[in-house]
Amino acid sequence: MKKKIINLELSEFERFVLFEKGTEPPFSGEYENHFEKGIYVCKNCGIPLYNSSDKFHSGCGWPAFDDEIPGAIFKQIDKDGIRTEIICACCGVHLGHIFYGEGFTKKNVRHCVNSVSLKFIPEGQKPPIDRMFFAGGCFWGVEHLFKQLHGVVDTRVGYMGGRWPNPTYEQVCTGLTGHLETVEVIFVPNLINEEQLVKYFFEIHDFTQENGQGPDIGEQYKSAIFYTNERQKEIAEKIIEELKKRYKVATLLRKASTFWLAENYHQDYYEKTGKVPYCHYRRKIF
Repeated sequence: MKKKIINLELSEFERFVLFEKGTEPPFSGEYENHFEKGIYVCKNCGIPLYNSSDKFHSGCGWPAFDDEIPGAIFKQIDKDGIRTEIICACCGVHLGHIFYGEGFTKKNVRHCVNSVSLKFIPEGQKPPIDRMFFAGGCFWGVEHLFKQLHGVVDTRVGYMGGRWPNPTYEQVCTGLTGHLETVEVIFVPNLINEEQLVKYFFEIHDFTQENGQGPDIGEQYKSAIFYTNERQKEIAEKIIEELKKRYKVATLLRKASTFWLAENYHQDYYEKTGKVPYCHYRRKIF
């Protein structure tokens, strides 16, 4: 994770579960039998993790989901070497474990999550923070410009959309992994909305270029928007169709998948080096 976020309002037990990988007693959590419409966000950082539509009753004693919001969680082998632990992909806190082959739903997977790792946001209300993923050439420049937007509270650069797990920069640069250099944009919905983010994205890179961005040519430099929910998808589709009336649009629209964090020296590259982007700048088109 890029940096450790600690919610100072957490109770001692919540900190135990989230940061020390504890487990709440079965049948004790407030969300075990909770089935209102809405989303469940990380109790620590507030990023959306699960949709209520993917929640089901397993009878196992903890909240159960058979899918996650795209790009929301990270899976890793538990310290016991057997189970698969699930953690928040944004802040890295412990959520629970994932189990396969139990036959509870058609997806045949169960995310067994501690209630204290979650906070419920009713349908119609905005989460405290949310995320979108954008690929527009070299991720240094895209990140640098997004960081300047009011309402964007954090950014991370990495790789998305490919076939290989945990790719390195060198592997991605071969063009064989299928990954695109991608920027995760974490924003406050009450300060900036998805439409503003998408329009800004189209103004900071050449979305008509098919094989890269500026002098950077290759699969990994293609233009793409990775959406995490239907609202983001619909907004992006609407803006792309609007642009197609005037331009040739090469930007891909894909569902978000695992976001593999890039090496540390790539994070906040221009802030670290004092350099400036060589092919990204804003040009107003809307």
